Amino acid sequence: MNLVKLGNYLIPVVVLLIILYALKKKVNVYDSFISGAKEGLEMSISIFPYLVAMLFATNILLKSNLLDTIFEFTKPFFDLIKVPIEVLPMAIIRPISGNASFAVMIDLIKKFGVDSFIGRLAATMQGSTDTTIYVLSLYFGSIGIKKIGHAMWAGLLTDLLSVIISIILVSVVFG
Repeated sequence: MNLVKLGNYLIPVVVLLIILYALKKKVNVYDSFISGAKEGLEMSISIFPYLVAMLFATNILLKSNLLDTIFEFTKPFFDLIKVPIEVLPMAIIRPISGNASFAVMIDLIKKFGVDSFIGRLAATMQGSTDTTIYVLSLYFGSIGIKKIGHAMWAGLLTDLLSVIISIILVSVVFG
């Protein structure tokens, strides 16, 4: 039996086990489900403004060509340390938007190839970094936390270290 079939059977079995456990504990399964669905809908509505704000900010950053200007200015430095400037948009966009950075990675792989240094570096960066600003603004904002300074700097520092380590590891392994 392959893993896909196992997964297809496993999910209904887990749901059935949860229902049986709830019945054993004398919990009204249907009412609990409806209550959870209502709570999920309310949470979705409360998160929506933060999501729209993040999408708006990301689009402004991407459409303004500010990143292109920054990359033109810093290209000599990155050439000196042998880091392809083509991956920098992804490294900068990744903490803001996972979808935008994924699109950049796909474009890099289409342009340079999946087995190229740039393709491997982009894939490694995508897998080793997180959408820090997106996560903080969405989750912290939805529960009303306004002071996110330390969490943001810790997350961004971790993303920066992940990018640096990605460059080093891909250079050592594939360089």
